[in-house]
Amino acid sequence: MIGIIGGSGVYEITQKADSCETQLVKTEYGEVEVSILEIFSKKVAFIPRHASGHSIPPHKINFRANIDALKAVGVDRIIATNSVGSMNVNMPPGSFVIPNDFLDFSQNRAKTFYEDKVVHVDVTEPYCPSLRDVLTECGDVILGGTYVCTEGPRFETPAEIKMFKMLGGDLVGMTGLPEVTLAREREICYNSICIVSNYASGISEQELTIDEVFEMVAEKEVELLDLIYNFIKKVDDSSDCTCHHALDGAEV
Repeated sequence: MIGIIGGSGVYEITQKADSCETQLVKTEYGEVEVSILEIFSKKVAFIPRHASGHSIPPHKINFRANIDALKAVGVDRIIATNSVGSMNVNMPPGSFVIPNDFLDFSQNRAKTFYEDKVVHVDVTEPYCPSLRDVLTECGDVILGGTYVCTEGPRFETPAEIKMFKMLGGDLVGMTGLPEVTLAREREICYNSICIVSNYASGISEQELTIDEVFEMVAEKEVELLDLIYNFIKKVDDSSDCTCHHALDGAEV
């Protein structure tokens, strides 16, 4: 099954669904409401990361429950959407970027399913290259970029952005981690469509607001949904992938 995690402004993907039902999935980490849809004769599980109405801030998202719930309903491939600021002039507002690496500066989040045993999962390729290859065929995207995750909910300072750029960061957001690594621990393919809403602090000439994030997502909504639907149509959800064996050699 294909999983879609919707970020800011992406609260449903029912426009081309032939059917939709809602399941309340119980996990060890909490209950999660998952929409199960049929799109292009494929089963798709959808979760809005911030819940309807954008009621959950980034530092309060129950990442473990979300990933575990998708695993429980049979998801083995996830595409997430993440609104980001850009630190790279070659990734301007309005761009869709498919990242290939990350820097994790989040602080107070539960980052692993393995609290009581030793598991060292490999993240040489944290974002699934197979899903990346499919996304390149689905729309106008920029391939590659390092995603920097901060704790939030505040935006970053100009000095922080300067530091992130020096470390090789291209994009900055608050929701990409630990989502990507938790998916890897559950041996689920994962990739992200990063929607660039603005230039980051110190690069942008204006003060940053959440309004411009929602405005950009609304402006790009049709294009983004087309990208997601094209992905659902094109992806082979029966093929194997190295991501499905991420725990091989990881457990002590």
